[in-house]
Amino acid sequence: MRLNKRSLLYKLVRFKRRQFRRFKHIIKHPGVKVPVITIISLSLMTLVLYHFIQNTRTIRVISNSKIVIISHDGVQQVVPTKDKTVGILLKKLKIILHHGDVVEPALNTEINQDDFRINIFRAKPVAIDTPSGVVFTYSAATTPRAVVQQSGVNVYPEDYVSATPSTNFLKSGVIGQSIIINPATPINLNLYGKNILIRTHAKTVAELIKKEHIKLAPKDKVLPALNSPITSNQVVYIVRQGIKITTITQAIPMPIQTIYSSSLAYGTSAIRQQGSAGQEVITYEDQTQNKIVVNTTSLQTIITIQPVTEIVVEGTSLSGIKGDMALAGISSTDYQYADYIISHESGWCPTKAQGEHYCPAIPDNAYTPNGYGLCQATPGYKMSSAGSDWATNPITQLEWCNSYANSRYGGWYNAYIHWINNGNW
Repeated sequence: MRLNKRSLLYKLVRFKRRQFRRFKHIIKHPGVKVPVITIISLSLMTLVLYHFIQNTRTIRVISNSKIVIISHDGVQQVVPTKDKTVGILLKKLKIILHHGDVVEPALNTEINQDDFRINIFRAKPVAIDTPSGVVFTYSAATTPRAVVQQSGVNVYPEDYVSATPSTNFLKSGVIGQSIIINPATPINLNLYGKNILIRTHAKTVAELIKKEHIKLAPKDKVLPALNSPITSNQVVYIVRQGIKITTITQAIPMPIQTIYSSSLAYGTSAIRQQGSAGQEVITYEDQTQNKIVVNTTSLQTIITIQPVTEIVVEGTSLSGIKGDMALAGISSTDYQYADYIISHESGWCPTKAQGEHYCPAIPDNAYTPNGYGLCQATPGYKMSSAGSDWATNPITQLEWCNSYANSRYGGWYNAYIHWINNGNW
């Protein structure tokens, strides 16, 4: 198509051509050429870097590394790492932990799988109201007792510890919560001649006897009187004449409360409240004949130290290679048993041959007769029955492992018991 020299389109085309020739002339000038090339190069580098950052989630940029997801300060950071523990990685990333911050899982936890998750909870101001005064601190602990434990304030298992939101900033000086410790009173209970140190919230001797479930016989004597108030370090006597008493002190197992959370990777855990075992004293009446004990009757059981519940959070996130258990048909009820065996056999490395102390990027000894893959099949090519990609595909390997566990042991639980007893399967 020929353009009319008077047309607007013809003039526009000529203008563009002149601009292009001028641009070429400018580019050829030595004083302009270098800066332009530099700008273009930097722009390309910026685009490549942006693409890298956006795709870090799926790119394994370090051979034999693990992908770790770190949640902190309102952001989620995804990094590949060869670092062994949580603490080493955070230090290398220069993620600073302040007094009272909480890291789940703990700093000494081994990073042993892809999509390993680390959560950092930042501390907030807290006031702890103790009998000797108010202690100001910072804490990210999730239970009142855990806050007190973290602060270093001494608290006994029998002490009541509760939290209330701070409602008067000008008075308390705290924006967050206030922790109130209601201490138990220490007393000496002399039970049939056996001296027992206990702590109680009872206000009177009668209430103490009721709280401790002490059964009084008709001729038992109680000193001081039942209506007497309880005071610190007081001695309370319960006397029964004409009997011989035996006492046994034994531990009360620590209670454990488990919380399941997808914020942690499957197979990892964190303690949100430290627990402790309790203690109880059992008194027996011995019946004797000719100075020989012929019968023993239980009289009282007194809890001298209350057990403290340990609160544990267990990870449930099955992203990463461990998520392949579901895709391979392994039942969720068997995850813990399969995880234990595979962790000890290969450390969840699908390309590891027996005797190797690292996880190769590609299999370098796939046909070893001494064991290969996630479950260390011996020889490795046995797994070809599950698929031709057995040497590199973790799902194929897990399908074979699942079949092996069921056919040889009748299930993963029995395989786990065998491994515990024999160190192999």
